[in-house]
Amino acid sequence: MTMRTRTQVVSGFLLAVLAVAAWAADVTGNWAGSISGPDGNTFDLTYTFKQEGTKLTGTVTPPQGDVLPLVDGKVEGDKISFAVNVDMGGNNVKFSSEGTIKGDEITLSTTNDAGMDMGGSMKLKRVK
Repeated sequence: MTMRTRTQVVSGFLLAVLAVAAWAADVTGNWAGSISGPDGNTFDLTYTFKQEGTKLTGTVTPPQGDVLPLVDGKVEGDKISFAVNVDMGGNNVKFSSEGTIKGDEITLSTTNDAGMDMGGSMKLKRVK
């Protein structure tokens, strides 16, 4: 491979990477949604996301008002994932969420390591 061909290949690769990075959703800001708890009651959650590249940090505020930090957060293209550790009566329960970003809406599926039913998917909407 000639030097010129190698340069063209590397340049093409870098442009493709930059195009994907530019296309990736930016979820920085406030989002709100509702989810069903294990008892069937629905409660509201407010998320504050901060995205830097693929790294996602932020918080979630449940109805009780205790702000909880997000862990293991990332955004790749239109996919988002993060977790929240919650103290439930002395037991630490990890709630893991994965979802898809479509403009100002995120559809999330949440599981936990305590086996609680999370009532299906949740839709978050960007708070403007």
